[in-house]
Amino acid sequence: MKLSRFLLIKGVITLVFGVLFLVFPAGTMSLFGVTLEQVGIFMTRYFGIAMIGLGLICLVEKNKAYHAIEGILLSLFITDAIGFIVALQAQLTGLLNALGWFVVLIWLLLALGLGYFRFVKAA
Repeated sequence: MKLSRFLLIKGVITLVFGVLFLVFPAGTMSLFGVTLEQVGIFMTRYFGIAMIGLGLICLVEKNKAYHAIEGILLSLFITDAIGFIVALQAQLTGLLNALGWFVVLIWLLLALGLGYFRFVKAA
């Protein structure tokens, strides 16, 4: 797979989740067995805004030369690796229902893909 294709996929996934978290925070989180109060809705919307921003970065930068986005790839890799750890912790502590494993898998695959393009394929 080419880096541009991977960034397109990551961008679309991130935008979809971002829009869902921004527009339907309580409904989206209820799919994962989480009930939100007002502060949770507010923070979920902020998270959605951040995800939209990251998705747009992926889509806008996907066709740039590798050396121009090397730092972005590293930043996205770190972000997705931390996202995987946070999602895994939430899943293992029972915060999320079984659908939470889907989120854990997404974060893991995105982190692995970014790690591959940043550290393996770059060499």
